Amino acid sequence: MKLRSVFLNLAVALIALVVLFPLVWMVSVSFMATGEAAVFPPPLLPSHWTLEHYRDLFLNQGMGRYLWNSFALATLATILALSFTVPAGYAFAKLKFAGRERLFQFLVAALVVPAQIGTLPLFLMLKGMGLVNTYAGALVPWLASIFGLFLVRQYALSIPDEMLEAARIDGASEGQIFRRIVLPTLQPIIVTLGLFVFLGSWNDFLWPLIILTDQSNYTLPVALAALSREHVQDIELMMAGAVVTVAPVLILFLALQRYYIRGMLAGSVKG
Repeated sequence: MKLRSVFLNLAVALIALVVLFPLVWMVSVSFMATGEAAVFPPPLLPSHWTLEHYRDLFLNQGMGRYLWNSFALATLATILALSFTVPAGYAFAKLKFAGRERLFQFLVAALVVPAQIGTLPLFLMLKGMGLVNTYAGALVPWLASIFGLFLVRQYALSIPDEMLEAARIDGASEGQIFRRIVLPTLQPIIVTLGLFVFLGSWNDFLWPLIILTDQSNYTLPVALAALSREHVQDIELMMAGAVVTVAPVLILFLALQRYYIRGMLAGSVKG
Protein backbone atom coordinates (compact mmCIF):
# COMPACT_ATOMS: atom_id res chain seq x y z
CA MET A 1 0.00 0.00 0.00
CA LYS A 2 2.87 2.38 0.80
CA LEU A 3 4.52 1.62 -2.54
CA ARG A 4 1.25 2.23 -4.33
CA SER A 5 0.78 5.53 -2.50
CA VAL A 6 4.30 6.65 -3.44
CA PHE A 7 3.68 5.70 -7.08
CA LEU A 8 0.40 7.62 -7.19
CA ASN A 9 2.01 10.69 -5.61
CA LEU A 10 4.84 10.58 -8.14
CA ALA A 11 2.36 10.23 -10.99
CA VAL A 12 0.34 13.22 -9.75
CA ALA A 13 3.52 15.28 -9.32
CA LEU A 14 4.61 14.38 -12.86
CA ILE A 15 1.25 15.36 -14.32
CA ALA A 16 1.30 18.63 -12.37
CA LEU A 17 4.81 19.35 -13.67
CA VAL A 18 3.74 18.73 -17.27
CA VAL A 19 0.70 20.99 -16.86
CA LEU A 20 2.59 23.81 -15.11
CA PHE A 21 5.73 23.79 -17.27
CA PRO A 22 4.31 25.91 -20.14
CA LEU A 23 3.05 28.49 -17.63
CA VAL A 24 6.39 28.64 -15.80
CA TRP A 25 8.32 28.89 -19.09
CA MET A 26 6.02 31.70 -20.24
CA VAL A 27 6.87 33.70 -17.12
CA SER A 28 10.57 32.93 -17.52
CA VAL A 29 10.66 34.04 -21.17
CA SER A 30 8.91 37.32 -20.31
CA PHE A 31 12.01 38.31 -18.28
CA MET A 32 14.51 37.42 -21.03
CA ALA A 33 16.28 39.95 -23.23
CA THR A 34 14.99 40.45 -26.77
CA GLY A 35 15.86 37.48 -29.01
CA GLU A 36 17.12 35.25 -26.20
CA ALA A 37 14.21 32.79 -26.51
CA ALA A 38 14.54 32.53 -30.30
CA VAL A 39 17.49 30.11 -30.19
CA PHE A 40 17.17 26.32 -30.30
CA PRO A 41 16.87 24.74 -27.86
CA PRO A 42 15.32 27.67 -25.99
CA PRO A 43 16.77 28.40 -22.54
CA LEU A 44 14.72 27.61 -19.46
CA LEU A 45 15.86 30.65 -17.48
CA PRO A 46 17.00 34.11 -18.61
CA SER A 47 20.72 34.80 -18.51
CA HIS A 48 19.96 38.36 -17.39
CA TRP A 49 16.59 39.16 -15.85
CA THR A 50 14.98 42.28 -17.30
CA LEU A 51 11.69 44.17 -17.07
CA GLU A 52 12.10 45.92 -20.44
CA HIS A 53 9.17 44.09 -22.04
CA TYR A 54 6.77 44.97 -19.24
CA ARG A 55 7.89 48.62 -19.44
CA ASP A 56 7.36 48.54 -23.20
CA LEU A 57 3.87 47.11 -22.80
CA PHE A 58 2.68 49.76 -20.36
CA LEU A 59 4.66 52.78 -21.59
CA ASN A 60 4.53 52.28 -25.37
CA GLN A 61 1.82 49.72 -26.19
CA GLY A 62 -1.02 51.05 -24.00
CA MET A 63 -1.40 47.82 -22.03
CA GLY A 64 -2.66 49.73 -18.99
CA ARG A 65 -5.68 50.92 -20.98
CA TYR A 66 -6.47 47.41 -22.20
CA LEU A 67 -6.04 46.02 -18.69
CA TRP A 68 -8.56 48.55 -17.37
CA ASN A 69 -10.99 47.75 -20.20
CA SER A 70 -10.88 44.03 -19.39
CA PHE A 71 -11.25 44.62 -15.65
CA ALA A 72 -14.18 47.01 -16.07
CA LEU A 73 -16.02 44.77 -18.54
CA ALA A 74 -15.43 41.59 -16.52
CA THR A 75 -16.57 43.27 -13.29
CA LEU A 76 -19.71 44.75 -14.84
CA ALA A 77 -20.49 41.45 -16.60
CA THR A 78 -20.22 39.61 -13.28
CA ILE A 79 -22.46 42.08 -11.43
CA LEU A 80 -25.10 42.07 -14.17
CA ALA A 81 -25.04 38.29 -14.59
CA LEU A 82 -25.49 37.69 -10.86
CA SER A 83 -28.23 40.34 -10.66
CA PHE A 84 -30.30 38.54 -13.31
CA THR A 85 -29.32 34.88 -12.89
CA VAL A 86 -29.47 34.42 -9.11
CA PRO A 87 -33.07 35.67 -8.65
CA ALA A 88 -34.18 33.74 -11.74
CA GLY A 89 -32.55 30.52 -10.54
CA TYR A 90 -34.20 30.88 -7.12
CA ALA A 91 -37.57 31.55 -8.78
CA PHE A 92 -37.31 28.39 -10.89
CA ALA A 93 -36.43 26.38 -7.79
CA LYS A 94 -38.84 27.68 -5.15
CA LEU A 95 -41.52 29.94 -6.61
CA LYS A 96 -44.60 28.51 -8.30
CA PHE A 97 -45.78 30.09 -11.55
CA ALA A 98 -47.51 28.85 -14.69
CA GLY A 99 -45.28 26.97 -17.12
CA ARG A 100 -42.30 26.87 -14.77
CA GLU A 101 -41.18 23.33 -15.54
CA ARG A 102 -41.79 23.53 -19.28
CA LEU A 103 -39.94 26.83 -19.54
CA PHE A 104 -36.98 25.47 -17.58
CA GLN A 105 -36.85 22.34 -19.75
CA PHE A 106 -36.84 24.53 -22.85
CA LEU A 107 -33.96 26.60 -21.47
CA VAL A 108 -31.92 23.53 -20.57
CA ALA A 109 -32.53 22.10 -24.05
CA ALA A 110 -31.11 25.33 -25.49
CA LEU A 111 -27.76 24.51 -23.85
CA VAL A 112 -26.96 22.16 -26.74
CA VAL A 113 -27.14 25.06 -29.23
CA PRO A 114 -23.63 26.54 -29.80
CA ALA A 115 -23.40 30.15 -28.68
CA GLN A 116 -21.63 31.10 -31.93
CA ILE A 117 -24.88 30.52 -33.86
CA GLY A 118 -26.43 33.58 -32.24
CA THR A 119 -23.42 35.84 -32.82
CA LEU A 120 -24.54 37.28 -36.17
CA PRO A 121 -28.21 37.89 -35.21
CA LEU A 122 -27.11 39.48 -31.94
CA PHE A 123 -24.62 41.71 -33.76
CA LEU A 124 -27.29 42.87 -36.22
CA MET A 125 -29.70 43.61 -33.38
CA LEU A 126 -27.12 45.66 -31.50
CA LYS A 127 -26.12 47.45 -34.69
CA GLY A 128 -29.74 48.51 -35.16
CA MET A 129 -29.77 49.78 -31.56
CA GLY A 130 -26.53 51.71 -32.03
CA LEU A 131 -24.58 49.65 -29.51
CA VAL A 132 -21.70 48.57 -31.76
CA ASN A 133 -18.30 49.68 -30.40
CA THR A 134 -19.76 50.30 -26.94
CA TYR A 135 -19.22 48.60 -23.61
CA ALA A 136 -22.99 48.10 -23.35
CA GLY A 137 -22.90 46.01 -26.51
CA ALA A 138 -19.97 43.99 -25.20
CA LEU A 139 -21.90 43.22 -21.99
CA VAL A 140 -25.14 42.00 -23.58
CA PRO A 141 -24.16 38.29 -23.95
CA TRP A 142 -23.32 38.13 -20.23
CA LEU A 143 -26.63 39.47 -18.92
CA ALA A 144 -28.06 35.99 -18.39
CA SER A 145 -26.62 32.52 -18.74
CA ILE A 146 -28.66 29.34 -19.03
CA PHE A 147 -25.82 27.36 -17.47
CA GLY A 148 -25.68 29.82 -14.56
CA LEU A 149 -29.44 29.62 -14.18
CA PHE A 150 -29.18 25.83 -14.02
CA LEU A 151 -26.41 25.99 -11.38
CA VAL A 152 -28.33 28.39 -9.13
CA ARG A 153 -31.58 26.42 -9.47
CA GLN A 154 -29.92 23.13 -8.57
CA TYR A 155 -28.32 24.65 -5.50
CA ALA A 156 -31.48 26.52 -4.46
CA LEU A 157 -33.42 23.24 -4.42
CA SER A 158 -31.50 22.37 -1.25
CA ILE A 159 -33.14 25.24 0.68
CA PRO A 160 -35.85 23.70 2.92
CA ASP A 161 -39.36 24.79 1.97
CA GLU A 162 -40.26 24.79 5.67
CA MET A 163 -37.74 27.57 6.35
CA LEU A 164 -39.22 29.76 3.62
CA GLU A 165 -42.78 29.08 4.76
CA ALA A 166 -41.87 29.93 8.35
CA ALA A 167 -40.47 33.28 7.19
CA ARG A 168 -43.66 33.99 5.25
CA ILE A 169 -45.81 33.14 8.28
CA ASP A 170 -43.71 35.57 10.34
CA GLY A 171 -44.67 38.32 7.89
CA ALA A 172 -41.48 38.52 5.80
CA SER A 173 -41.94 39.70 2.24
CA GLU A 174 -40.47 37.79 -0.70
CA GLY A 175 -37.79 40.45 -1.01
CA GLN A 176 -36.82 40.08 2.63
CA ILE A 177 -36.75 36.29 2.33
CA PHE A 178 -34.50 36.54 -0.71
CA ARG A 179 -32.06 39.00 0.91
CA ARG A 180 -31.90 37.52 4.43
CA ILE A 181 -32.32 33.78 3.83
CA VAL A 182 -31.72 32.86 0.22
CA LEU A 183 -28.66 34.98 -0.59
CA PRO A 184 -26.60 33.85 2.47
CA THR A 185 -27.52 30.23 1.72
CA LEU A 186 -26.53 30.58 -1.93
CA GLN A 187 -23.16 32.17 -1.17
CA PRO A 188 -20.99 29.26 -2.46
CA ILE A 189 -22.82 29.00 -5.77
CA ILE A 190 -22.89 32.80 -6.15
CA VAL A 191 -19.11 32.93 -5.80
CA THR A 192 -18.78 30.00 -8.20
CA LEU A 193 -21.01 31.60 -10.81
CA GLY A 194 -19.35 34.98 -10.36
CA LEU A 195 -15.96 33.37 -10.91
CA PHE A 196 -17.24 31.60 -14.02
CA VAL A 197 -18.58 34.82 -15.50
CA PHE A 198 -15.54 36.91 -14.60
CA LEU A 199 -13.12 34.38 -16.09
CA GLY A 200 -15.27 33.90 -19.17
CA SER A 201 -15.63 37.62 -19.79
CA TRP A 202 -11.95 38.31 -19.11
CA ASN A 203 -10.79 35.60 -21.52
CA ASP A 204 -13.44 36.18 -24.19
CA PHE A 205 -11.90 36.97 -27.57
CA LEU A 206 -14.49 36.47 -30.31
CA TRP A 207 -17.31 38.76 -29.14
CA PRO A 208 -15.12 41.77 -28.16
CA LEU A 209 -13.29 41.36 -31.47
CA ILE A 210 -16.62 41.62 -33.32
CA ILE A 211 -18.39 44.32 -31.32
CA LEU A 212 -15.47 46.63 -30.38
CA THR A 213 -14.07 48.33 -33.47
CA ASP A 214 -12.13 51.16 -31.81
CA GLN A 215 -8.66 50.06 -30.67
CA SER A 216 -8.90 52.16 -27.51
CA ASN A 217 -11.82 49.94 -26.41
CA TYR A 218 -9.98 46.65 -26.93
CA THR A 219 -9.82 44.11 -24.14
CA LEU A 220 -6.58 42.29 -23.27
CA PRO A 221 -7.09 39.18 -25.48
CA VAL A 222 -7.98 41.31 -28.52
CA ALA A 223 -5.14 43.77 -27.86
CA LEU A 224 -2.67 40.92 -27.44
CA ALA A 225 -3.76 39.39 -30.75
CA ALA A 226 -3.36 42.76 -32.48
CA LEU A 227 0.04 43.23 -30.85
CA SER A 228 1.20 39.80 -32.04
CA ARG A 229 0.63 40.83 -35.65
CA GLU A 230 2.98 43.79 -35.22
CA HIS A 231 5.60 41.99 -33.11
CA VAL A 232 5.34 38.43 -34.39
CA GLN A 233 9.09 37.87 -33.95
CA ASP A 234 9.30 39.36 -30.46
CA ILE A 235 8.60 36.23 -28.43
CA GLU A 236 9.61 37.81 -25.14
CA LEU A 237 7.21 40.74 -25.54
CA MET A 238 4.35 38.39 -26.41
CA MET A 239 5.05 36.27 -23.35
CA ALA A 240 5.05 39.37 -21.16
CA GLY A 241 1.66 40.29 -22.60
CA ALA A 242 0.41 36.77 -21.91
CA VAL A 243 1.57 37.02 -18.30
CA VAL A 244 -0.28 40.32 -17.85
CA THR A 245 -3.41 38.68 -19.28
CA VAL A 246 -3.24 35.46 -17.25
CA ALA A 247 -1.90 36.64 -13.88
CA PRO A 248 -4.97 38.58 -12.57
CA VAL A 249 -7.47 35.80 -13.22
CA LEU A 250 -5.08 33.15 -11.93
CA ILE A 251 -4.67 35.05 -8.66
CA LEU A 252 -8.44 35.52 -8.42
CA PHE A 253 -9.10 31.83 -8.99
CA LEU A 254 -6.53 30.75 -6.38
CA ALA A 255 -8.06 33.15 -3.85
CA LEU A 256 -11.61 31.85 -4.40
CA GLN A 257 -10.97 28.22 -5.29
CA ARG A 258 -12.38 26.80 -2.06
CA TYR A 259 -15.73 28.54 -2.72
CA TYR A 260 -15.57 27.42 -6.34
CA ILE A 261 -15.03 23.75 -5.38
CA ARG A 262 -17.76 23.87 -2.73
CA GLY A 263 -20.21 25.40 -5.15
CA MET A 264 -19.48 22.95 -7.96
CA LEU A 265 -19.69 19.89 -5.70
CA ALA A 266 -22.89 21.05 -4.01
CA GLY A 267 -24.48 22.11 -7.28
CA SER A 268 -23.74 18.74 -8.83
CA VAL A 269 -25.61 16.71 -6.22
CA LYS A 270 -28.51 18.91 -5.17
CA GLY A 271 -31.97 18.34 -6.64
